[in-house]
Amino acid sequence: MASGFFALLDDIALLMDDVASMSKIATKKTAGILGDDLAVNAEKASGFVSSRELPVLWAITKGSALNKIIILPITFLLTAFIPWLISVILILGGLYLAYEGAEKIYEYFFPHPSAKKVELFKELSNEEILALEKVKIKSAILTDFILSVEIIIIALGTVIEQDIWTQVMVVSVVAFIATVGVYGIVALIVRMDEAGYKLIQWSAGRNNLLQKTGTLLVKALPRVIQFLSIAGTLALLLVSGGIFSHQIPNLQQAVDFIPSWIVEFLLGLIVGLGCVFVVMAFKKIFKKETVSQ
Repeated sequence: MASGFFALLDDIALLMDDVASMSKIATKKTAGILGDDLAVNAEKASGFVSSRELPVLWAITKGSALNKIIILPITFLLTAFIPWLISVILILGGLYLAYEGAEKIYEYFFPHPSAKKVELFKELSNEEILALEKVKIKSAILTDFILSVEIIIIALGTVIEQDIWTQVMVVSVVAFIATVGVYGIVALIVRMDEAGYKLIQWSAGRNNLLQKTGTLLVKALPRVIQFLSIAGTLALLLVSGGIFSHQIPNLQQAVDFIPSWIVEFLLGLIVGLGCVFVVMAFKKIFKKETVSQ
């Protein structure tokens, strides 16, 4: 009986060792998407009042964790019984990401009239601030959901030939990293200025290393946020373009003289702009019908 118990422990140890090794491989495979996920979510989690940054980020993190809890079992069930539906879901998610990325580029060159009016307000009420937060949180969680689907499916693809329990554990590890790791780094980024102010206070007005480091962190944050805004937009187009390129047979072979990231960016941008114009057309039609009524 004792020998059986130790044999069981040995089997568990071997299984965990396999899970650790496969998790490393799966994490490497999803590293690009995780980087995009970080850029997108850091951009979406920024721009709030300082006192509200951590509560908002915590709300997005909880939404991200819930996304993973929903996605994981559904992905395993679809892979087992309706595998073709995975591609359909990815394409629909890609369309949303492409639309969101292209819309930001379109709005940069052709800003909506209401966007200019918002800049005229110097102060917002607490109710207005909370309303804006809710909109950004919902947008961030929805984007996270689509990126999470992509991450989980890529991770699952690395262990698809393994038994179901190995698949569950490996993909769960990657999902955990995609939530805790990504949002942990995002929290550090959005609180850079607060850390800088603390260092400046601790320096007690002396021009020492603490003062210089704190000043650097405070001055760097707007630049970092600006960079993340650009990187997040590019990431949306690259991820969506990557989804589309994988669904088009022999595309890479046909344009092998062009770097794959350029092909993916252009695909995401073209499809995204198409989605933007379709949405704008529907809005105009709906507006005309509303006015006529």
